[in-house]
Amino acid sequence: MFITIMVQPIVNLKKVAKVFPHHGRTVSALREVDLTVEKGDFVAVMGPSGAGKSTLLHLIAGLDSATDGEIIVEGKNIRTLSDTAVTRFRRRRIGMIYQTFNLLEGLTLQENVALPLLIDGRKQRETDHRTRRILEKVGLSDRADHRPDALSGGEQQRGAIARALIIEPAVILADEPTGNLDRDSSREVLDLMIRLVEAHRSTLLMVTHEQSVAIRARRLLLMKNGRIGPELSLTGEEAPDVVARWYQSEIRDPS
Repeated sequence: MFITIMVQPIVNLKKVAKVFPHHGRTVSALREVDLTVEKGDFVAVMGPSGAGKSTLLHLIAGLDSATDGEIIVEGKNIRTLSDTAVTRFRRRRIGMIYQTFNLLEGLTLQENVALPLLIDGRKQRETDHRTRRILEKVGLSDRADHRPDALSGGEQQRGAIARALIIEPAVILADEPTGNLDRDSSREVLDLMIRLVEAHRSTLLMVTHEQSVAIRARRLLLMKNGRIGPELSLTGEEAPDVVARWYQSEIRDPS
């Protein structure tokens, strides 16, 4: 007798639409988007400005509400949860990394990184232990007492990665995480993020405009006019110009 085990994707979007009111009319940010992301995958999303990339991440995180469709993350339909339940789920299972770091200026790096656990009501002893451990992993133990304005851009983004990973999330959503960094810092931060995500067995869904960043993903998706279009599977051995040629070809395609 054979038993079939169904493995559920960690992220599963079905016919997701998002419509915004704009000066007396409506604008479609997402148009019947379908997306499946398996546990442990690294998916990059590219596309022109206004294609709906950031909106996609916000809907998956429950930071905004879809107009239609299903958004299922780790088996939970985000659209059916109450605001309180969505906030709790995001706080415990989804890590967010932004281009602008979003560290609070009035707090030290250690306090910024610990904040998600403190908000969740974790005990101080557990919070202190996990904060020290994650700061060691991102190489910032000696900067723990510094405030964000005393840190370099690369250090701030490494701190933001630590803050996202301290909750041990199922899914990391990264919106242009290297967009404000120079080339060397960008490579360093990306290497660190990939290494830690793999170590924590998390799933990474990342929006980027940078081909050198996108090339590191396993799957590369194109967003255009609110839709997810063609996909490029990557082995990790391609040169950045492979992505560049594919991207320009698909962007020019009128379909």
